Amino acid sequence: MNNKLILPLIVISQFCCTSLWFAGNAVMSDLVTTLQLNENAIGTLTSIVQFGFIIGTLVFAIFTITDRFSPSKVFFICALLGSLFNMGIVYHGNTYNTLLLFRFLTGFFLAGIYPVGMKIAADYFEHGLGKSLSFLVGALVLGTAFPHALKVFTSGLPWDYVIVSTSILALIGGLSIFFFVPDGPFRKSSSSFQFSAIFEIFKKEKFRSAAFGYFGHMWELYTFWAFVPLMIIAYNTIHQVEANTSLYAFLVIGLGSIACIIGGYISEKIGVKKTAQLALLLSCTCCLMSPLLFYQSSQFLFIVFLMLWGMFVIADSPLFSTLVAQNAPIELKGSALTIVNCIGFAITIVSIQLISLLQEIISIEYVFVLLSVGPLVGLYFLKEK
Repeated sequence: MNNKLILPLIVISQFCCTSLWFAGNAVMSDLVTTLQLNENAIGTLTSIVQFGFIIGTLVFAIFTITDRFSPSKVFFICALLGSLFNMGIVYHGNTYNTLLLFRFLTGFFLAGIYPVGMKIAADYFEHGLGKSLSFLVGALVLGTAFPHALKVFTSGLPWDYVIVSTSILALIGGLSIFFFVPDGPFRKSSSSFQFSAIFEIFKKEKFRSAAFGYFGHMWELYTFWAFVPLMIIAYNTIHQVEANTSLYAFLVIGLGSIACIIGGYISEKIGVKKTAQLALLLSCTCCLMSPLLFYQSSQFLFIVFLMLWGMFVIADSPLFSTLVAQNAPIELKGSALTIVNCIGFAITIVSIQLISLLQEIISIEYVFVLLSVGPLVGLYFLKEK
């Protein structure tokens, strides 16, 4: 395979497979009606995917799956199983508990897709890794947003079409990696798990700085993504206006893919760390400004604000992955990426559940100020020593 085609293939496959992530959120209103779910369902169903991802990353890290076995084969197997469990959503005998189980298992196998895709890229692109990962995370963002677009495109059709389509995409992505992307030239396998080594790498100052910066970033990211539709609905309710929630949710989340790519190019000019700091600062500003934007009367301005926020909130994600990969021992690069993802996604559960709880106590337009805690923590750990 021509190396020039490797990155596009990884990016396309990542896009296809990560469409599984928010497939449930895109049809949430239909699931609420079908299963008579309560208002907290969006937070719980999003968190259970994150929880599945966390357990999956723990299993992958403990057994050093991506360092001991072919990453391409691991990616394919997880894409296949993830697509099957995603299809479980359309089972007409579902209860709330079986729905939670299917979403948990989907999240579990996403642990063999997202971080493994980064590992595959790192094995191919030792130089220029920041730009390569910016395309890869951009694909994740677009994949995450895509179910909302499918909801728009299949308007008037049964909601099952969204789920079936995302499962087919995931299978295509897995097959593409399996047949066309062999293990990279910079891959170094590890024969056994070194539990102590995971703790040792956190003693490295540069690795710890990158990891904790990423943790602050994750406090904000998935909670913002999960609540974008509710933000739009809340604004419409306050001002008695109408908007296509699915379309705008797709645009707000999906534009982040462009920000990832832009961030990758900027990082080559001013450095990975400085670019990450800038993105954290801008997304923190959006968190703090959010109540003001809910009460201004221009719907156009509100949507543009959300789009900018959607770009700033994700622009630093590939940069943190780059910093983590660059500062981890080469033989533990896959496990380091996986364990950092694991901790980061555990943080998202706390953030999502906290915002879900607080929106019942505080007006929704004020609760997103609390997301600023994450970028502030990230900026603290990224500061120059």
